[in-house]
Amino acid sequence: MKELIRKQREFFDSNQTKDIDFRIVQLKKFKNLLKDTTKKLNTAIFDDFRKSAFDTITCEISMIQAEIDLAIKKVKTWSKRKRVKTDLLNFPGKSYIIPEPLGVSLIIGAWNYPYFISLAPVVAALAAGNTVVLKPSELPASTSRVMAEIINNSFDPSYFTVVQGGIAETEALLSERFDKIFFTGSTTVGRIVYQAAAKHLTPVTLEMGGKNPAFILDSTSIKIYVKRLIWAKFLNAGQTCIAPDYVLIPRQLKKQFIEAAIKEIKCQHFSIENHNYVQIITEKHIERLSRLLEKEKIVFGGSYNQQSRIFEPTIMDNVTFDDPVMQEEIFGPILPLITFDSLDSVIKEIKSRQKPLACYIFTSNRELKDKILDEISFGGGAVNDALMHIANLNMPFGGVGESGIGSYHGEFGFKTFSHYKSIFEKSLLFESDLKYYPRTDFKLKLIKMMFK
Repeated sequence: MKELIRKQREFFDSNQTKDIDFRIVQLKKFKNLLKDTTKKLNTAIFDDFRKSAFDTITCEISMIQAEIDLAIKKVKTWSKRKRVKTDLLNFPGKSYIIPEPLGVSLIIGAWNYPYFISLAPVVAALAAGNTVVLKPSELPASTSRVMAEIINNSFDPSYFTVVQGGIAETEALLSERFDKIFFTGSTTVGRIVYQAAAKHLTPVTLEMGGKNPAFILDSTSIKIYVKRLIWAKFLNAGQTCIAPDYVLIPRQLKKQFIEAAIKEIKCQHFSIENHNYVQIITEKHIERLSRLLEKEKIVFGGSYNQQSRIFEPTIMDNVTFDDPVMQEEIFGPILPLITFDSLDSVIKEIKSRQKPLACYIFTSNRELKDKILDEISFGGGAVNDALMHIANLNMPFGGVGESGIGSYHGEFGFKTFSHYKSIFEKSLLFESDLKYYPRTDFKLKLIKMMFK
């Protein structure tokens, strides 16, 4: 690890990555690499999850390609010096900001979307002019192996490399000094990464999770509400950090919602054979999900097979905030329903807990929509949809509080891996003696006038 990072720092110090044309060439190479190895990437992820080529391309590879295309198109603009106004006190002169890469970066990926979550931050880091050490999750072993194979055979390791392994390898990496650490994963591990980074005062971006509420507030478009929410919840078998974690619904709408939700689940025919469902990542995760079930509260589903790692879409009713399923992020295909009589009371309950990564509001009532948007703090979300905000590269993606620190996607990713250096350039035409001795009442009067 020490030798790898030493070589990356040496390469970064050579200033090659600061050349914009060099970055564009590497991004184009990366894009072509993904295109040429798509079949191999699809095979690997199917081996880990039974994820279909359709879901792999739409939810992972195409989104990485979109990041690359945008970076190639915009990196020259993002990298330009930006002129800003100069204050009267510093007249005559000019002021500008120079984006510069942070240096050697460590990116730690998560297992649930192993390509997108690992490689989208890589695009941002390379576009900003950094070198990259990527540590993908070891849980999806085939995807980790194939990423290491295609990247390490195509890029100079002193510029961009993949390190495979588990806890020991991650700890060894974290003991070294990086210029930037980008982590996606659980809050528990995020704390460990944060503590390790603090030893070297390394800036970090932490993309974590949380219990994401989904409000169903009226029945004006209940079929569309349910269709969008059910898709978002059970995509990737619920193993999505921004999936709706639970539903909050007025008591009088509960029956209508349950009927519509069950009908939609049956209509979607969620199964691996239909190419619209995946396995749970490990048997251990199946066991964890099973402990969240309360049989008397299951109104649909509830079956699972630990050996085949299949957990069917499940709806639980009459859930309270004190139930086991509400004590942790579900990260699986279980959808609890919490009914309420007072919107203010559930908003208060959410605000008393850790801030969620996402929040979804289904309503045609503008006043209720604005009330939730104004009162609840969360990373990002959608109104009358779910998950799809992540696809818009013009918006930052990230959490707040325990759901994350910092953001990325598009230009926001470039900024995450950059330092913005502020420069004031003073003219040599003349020099005012305002700031020099002697200090006089007249000078003080002039200075006060400037700050009015």
